[in-house]
Amino acid sequence: WVSDITYVGKRTNPSYLALITDAYSKKIVGYNVSNSLSVQGSLKALDMALKNRYYKEQPLIHHSDRGLQYCSNDYQELLDKNGIKASMTEKYDPYENAVAERINGILKQEFNIAKYEANLKIKKQIINESIKIYNQERPHLSNHMLTPNQMHKQSKVEMKTYKSKKLNNEVIVQL
Repeated sequence: WVSDITYVGKRTNPSYLALITDAYSKKIVGYNVSNSLSVQGSLKALDMALKNRYYKEQPLIHHSDRGLQYCSNDYQELLDKNGIKASMTEKYDPYENAVAERINGILKQEFNIAKYEANLKIKKQIINESIKIYNQERPHLSNHMLTPNQMHKQSKVEMKTYKSKKLNNEVIVQL
């Protein structure tokens, strides 16, 4: 799983969206919208992700930036209690958490979740509906044009392959 918190709304009325995304399927498995950057929003997103977890017997790594929420004792204890290994970026470089940052970008650019000047209740409704559409209806090229839900429910791992741009020496790179 990859996690991040992103700013939602205008500076005059900020809210914060804590997201947990399955890195393989790009499915958002847990989220929370709140008016605070406290650890509670991140813990609620993690609780949701844990309740939605399909493959509980499989090992799991939780990757995040080094935000105070993810470094908190409460957050680390909940990961440990559920047998989840914590991984964090080494620096504050967004490229070290690229999948999480990309999901933030999709929600903000395609679903416009950050542009509304609304109260928290309305923001939660907008984000809930956007995530539902994102998970159920929006295909990803990196998912072989499957939606995150379709990719998440596969019984086998399908790795995305990319062809080299060299035309005379065609090379397949397996990721």
